[in-house]
Amino acid sequence: MGDSREHWMFGMSSTRRAAALALVVCALALSVAVPLRNYLSQRSELAEVQQQQERLREQVTELEQRKAELQDPAQIEAEARRRLRYVRPGETPYIVQVPDAPPDSAAPPESAERPQPWYSDLWRSANPSADEGSER
Repeated sequence: MGDSREHWMFGMSSTRRAAALALVVCALALSVAVPLRNYLSQRSELAEVQQQQERLREQVTELEQRKAELQDPAQIEAEARRRLRYVRPGETPYIVQVPDAPPDSAAPPESAERPQPWYSDLWRSANPSADEGSER
């Protein structure tokens, strides 16, 4: 009697039904995986684009402020003096150059000897006894 009931449901045994169910579940999982991956990647891309858009809005605001500042002739003159070193007729420009670091007077001066040619170094490395007698 149990045997007739198994054949009654879709005319298949329980093993075949389980295999068919597994096949259907795999097909559904594969059909959902690609659109889900696309959705998630587009969502992260949208967040990046929104951040970039916000940065660009801030940049536009800064540039508009800068444009408004440059409408003033006094500001243009100040920029020309500072960046281009313009002076008015009759003015005397002075440029003061401050050294980065004072020279260290406690440091010993560099060796005043002339550098030896390469073959002298080669000869000294090949013949250590020649180093003692070749000092000038």
